[in-house]
This record gives sequence, C-alpha cells and structure tokens, in this order.
Amino acid sequence: MKKIFYISLLLLLNVSIAQTLTIQSFATGLSGTVDIAHPPGDERLFVVQQGGQIRIVNTNGTINTTPFINLSSLIVSGGEQGLLGLAFHPNYATNGQFFVNYTRASDGATVIAKYTVSTANPNVANTAGTILMTIAQPYANHNGGCIRFGPDGYLYIGMGDGGSGGDPENRAQNITQNLGKMLRIDVDNPVAPLNYGIPPTNPYVGIAGNDEIWAIGVRNPWKFSFNRLNNDLWIADVGQNAVEEINKVASPVPAGLNFGWRCYEGNVPYNTTGCVAVGALTMPIAQYSHSEGCSITGGYLYTGSLYPNLVGKYVFADYCMNRLGYVNEAGEITYTSNFAGTNNFTTFGEDINGELYVAKSSTIYKIVDTSLSNSNFEKAGFSIFPNPANNEFFIKNSNGFSNLKVTVFDISGKMLLSQSVENESNKIATSTLSSGMYLVKLEDKSGAFYTTKLVIE
Repeated sequence: MKKIFYISLLLLLNVSIAQTLTIQSFATGLSGTVDIAHPPGDERLFVVQQGGQIRIVNTNGTINTTPFINLSSLIVSGGEQGLLGLAFHPNYATNGQFFVNYTRASDGATVIAKYTVSTANPNVANTAGTILMTIAQPYANHNGGCIRFGPDGYLYIGMGDGGSGGDPENRAQNITQNLGKMLRIDVDNPVAPLNYGIPPTNPYVGIAGNDEIWAIGVRNPWKFSFNRLNNDLWIADVGQNAVEEINKVASPVPAGLNFGWRCYEGNVPYNTTGCVAVGALTMPIAQYSHSEGCSITGGYLYTGSLYPNLVGKYVFADYCMNRLGYVNEAGEITYTSNFAGTNNFTTFGEDINGELYVAKSSTIYKIVDTSLSNSNFEKAGFSIFPNPANNEFFIKNSNGFSNLKVTVFDISGKMLLSQSVENESNKIATSTLSSGMYLVKLEDKSGAFYTTKLVIE
C-alpha cells in the first residue's frame, strides 16, 4: 500500500501546475463573504460579510464569535449592494484606522467611511465612524466596492459605472462624474469642507474634471490589488455580455489612464461613438469570453514562499465557473481542473506571508499547489534523509550550515511543527504526523527560505 502511494505521488509531481493547483477548506460558517483583508503585520484575516458584519478569522481557521464590527443597521444588502470593501490604514498599528465601502440604506448611495479599532480590545472596533465621501448611485448594480491603499499611501476606490446595462449615460467616460472610475484620495490630510484631501498628482486637479478621479473607463472593477513586492496594480473589470478583462498597470502607476469602457469591452469595440483613438486607451493584459465564464473575480499576483510554481502568476476566479485561472507575465491564461462542489467565488484574500485564499459566501479556501516544487532547496545544496520518512528525518547540506529554523506544514499551509537545528546530527521527530505529503521550509540566518517535499510513510 505504501509503495502504491509513493508511485502515485511521483506521478502527481510530474503534472502541470494547472492540474496541481487546488483549494482546501480553511474556514466555514460565514455568510455573504465579499472581501478579505488584513492589517499590516497582522496574521489574522478580516472577512467582510455583505450583510454588514466584519468577522475575524484566526490562523487556525477559527472564527471569533463576536464580530469585529457590525454595520448592518446602516446598509442595504442584496444583489450588488451591501458592505462591500475594507482597507486598513498603512499605519494601522499606531492609529487603528480602517476604511469601509458600503451601500447606504436610506438612498442606495456608496459611502466611504473611516472607523477605528478599540484601544482596549484588538478584536473589536468602535462603532462610531466618520463618513469621508458619498457617491449617488442611479441604479442598484455596478457598485464596485473594492478599496485598497496604494504604495503611495493614498486610498484607491473602485467605482462601477452606475449600473443598468451598457452604461446608458456613458458615465465611465464622463470626467465630471465619479462613476466608472478609479478614484484616489488622501485620508491623512483632509481639506475643508471635505473629510479627505486630493493627491496633487491626480490628473484633473486644477483643470476640468473631478479632482478625485485617478483613472476612467472601467465598468465594474469588483476587485483590484497591488503587488506587495513591486507595487504593480492589477484590476479585474467585470464585462457586459461578451468579455471579462484583467488590466495590469506597471509601477510606478501613472494617473490619468483610460481603460476603455464603454468604448470597448476588453479589446472588442462596444460603443465607439465619440470615443478617443484606441491608441490612447489602456487595453487589458488578458481577457476571456463568456464561453469561459460570466463575471470575473479578481485576485492577487502570488508573492508567497510556499509554492514556487505560482511565483509571478496572477490568480483569479469567475463567479460562474468552478475553477481558478492564472495569468503569466505574457498575459496567457491557464485554468485549473474543475473543483467538486464549489462555485460562485466572490473574493480573494492574501495573508501576511503572501499566501492566497479564495472564498464563496460561506467558506474560505486556502489555495495550494500539490506539486510543491523543491528546485530552490536542491540548488542550495540541501537534502532530507530519509525521504520517505517514518518517525524522524535529518537535514543535510553540502555547504554546511548552522542555526537553521525548520518548519513543517501540511499541504493546506497549516504549520504542524517548528524547531531549530544546529547541525546535521539534529533530528526532527515526525512520529506525530500521519502518512502523507508535507512541506518542509528552512530559514537560514539571513532570512532566506528553502522549501521541499517530505513524504511520511
């Protein structure tokens, strides 16, 4: 039986990443999950529920009973409305500020508001907040909802085109309206009578056009994210009837871009009446037709250390499909196999280590690569013996080593054991581990990481 398992493992390691990228349940018992964020330097995940609550998910997947905050009395929820976005201030550790995007119950307007965490309890926020901006919504759909702090310290706000279908009033190309735009504001330096400031490099400062606008021509940028390593911006814009698109803006991200809607849906002409030349538009790095999905759910470019095969890949999903996709630097899309029993993916999350999560309404899944590439481990001269192991294993390095930290994870990314080793005679006991495949991560004195696979028989 053990021999059969090991042969099967070897076959598994020779298939492509599209076949080995999968998901594993991490946290359950949620409701209406639409966003996941974490404060800088914080291992916890903060989960936005469309109905108005933000819940805290701990590193072991448990969910705090008491919500971080409950704003359900302020919002209207359902369809594309509700509590939609969350962003923690870059200096959250000292100022305790976080920001939310919600649909106001009284009139359906989009509200961007600031709140603070309790000074007495880091698991609970103060319920008194400050409204920064209000944007009227003519329809109930295309609210956008995503908010993120950029590397410049400003708050970016993704605003849909106001709804209906086909952007009937052409709001996305109208620079006197905030709908169909990427907005950018300064939350640290408000200028009366506003509760925020205007970054001086916003493109319409001092000329015709709304000062809050950073870029125009988006339809419904449901999710966007900044690459935490190089600051590139990735925007997943939900399409109309034919095309879903992914936009990449290389750092330093320039202001004043036009992403093309409603002139183009992706790179396909939609309504080009009165439009600028196509050469003046920023076209997507990747797109797919509605034969492959119906509504893109944007994710992140992978920056973690557990799965080297994913490095440099932008991972996304589609609300109508039961799989993940990823985009490489050339803009080529690859899809995973279909997952059993899961669909309607609504959002992604990134933890403190750059590992990725994807969620549907009730469940958060950890994204894992079961191939667990070990090329960097071997190139550094490391090896594990015996492998497969039973009750213990040892670390060997042809170049010698000292003061290594050894951590063992299961393939969902859950840490199972950790210890320091001084030399090759120090054993790592594995008698508590069940038969199966694991990930071993080594960290040297310089902070460099090396990963490999371990099989327990």
